[in-house]
Amino acid sequence: MSTQELESIAQALVPAGKGILAADEGTATIKRRFDSINVESTEANRRVYREMLFTTPGTEEFISGIILFEETLRQSTEGGTPFPELLASKGIISGIKADTGPHDLAGFPGETVTEGLDGLRERLTEYRELGAKFGKWRAVINVGDGLPTQSGIDANAHALARYAAICQEVGLVPIVEPEVFMEGTHTIERCEEITEATLKRVYFELHAHRVVLEGTLLKPSMVLSGTDCPVQAGVQEVAEATVRCFRRAVPAAVPGVVFLSGGQSAKLATEHLNAMNAIGNCPWELSFSYGRALQGPTLEAWGGKSANAAKAQKIFYQRAKCNSAARYGKYTQQMEALAA
Repeated sequence: MSTQELESIAQALVPAGKGILAADEGTATIKRRFDSINVESTEANRRVYREMLFTTPGTEEFISGIILFEETLRQSTEGGTPFPELLASKGIISGIKADTGPHDLAGFPGETVTEGLDGLRERLTEYRELGAKFGKWRAVINVGDGLPTQSGIDANAHALARYAAICQEVGLVPIVEPEVFMEGTHTIERCEEITEATLKRVYFELHAHRVVLEGTLLKPSMVLSGTDCPVQAGVQEVAEATVRCFRRAVPAAVPGVVFLSGGQSAKLATEHLNAMNAIGNCPWELSFSYGRALQGPTLEAWGGKSANAAKAQKIFYQRAKCNSAARYGKYTQQMEALAA
């Protein structure tokens, strides 16, 4: 695939008013989500749940792409239409979770490095043949006493860059996801410091690996207070710190920043995105690639019952609509009444 084609796909994932649904939960993660609503996590139940999401009427108004787990990429609707084909018919681009998850970083207690580079080229080639047009690789940066170390940041940045280079080689747009984990007692100032250092190292490695930035997207965490920090930063403070940090560390060549929600509530993730877009004057699109912040209320409403599917779809649609409005800085609290 040419550089121009990669750039076109990257731009098509961050058009005005649209964002990405992260539906790439691994088997263990989706089991925890299903356990919370007392639904058995079987292949059949997972397929039914995802089909409900993907067939929500009007989804394409607000969702430009969906990140799939490998199992989901290979699944079809009840009527036999492969999910990537279904999504393509709605103008939604299919993506794939490319990594195999974080593992302990040898010699560095409390830190992890994401694995999955072995055989990645072959896997991505197959995923592309199945309909995927972009990939995603998540690196986790833990915050704590003496953490992260420079070695921990370096190891994850290097892996992200190798993944991104392989993605582009086989014709997929790489979404690069360095997540500064929000769990901890750290202040928002400490989070900003770590986020800036992480992003700068990630882009150093991407440049070193000859990755074409115009054919990539960044999926970062927001600059937040740690979940156990006694003083929680307000919405405007988070927005200002995040935009300031990213202006310092993210090259203007990157088409879009698609934030992860990272355990925030659905409402708070939308408020933060809205406040950032209200600031404006950024060189990249500020969008979303939410998992729980879009799916959490939907999953609860569904509860594993087909009779609840229509209600759950309405909630999913309205949550996506709220975040679409936040892309313009025009989200309002009144929209939450409809989302509920």
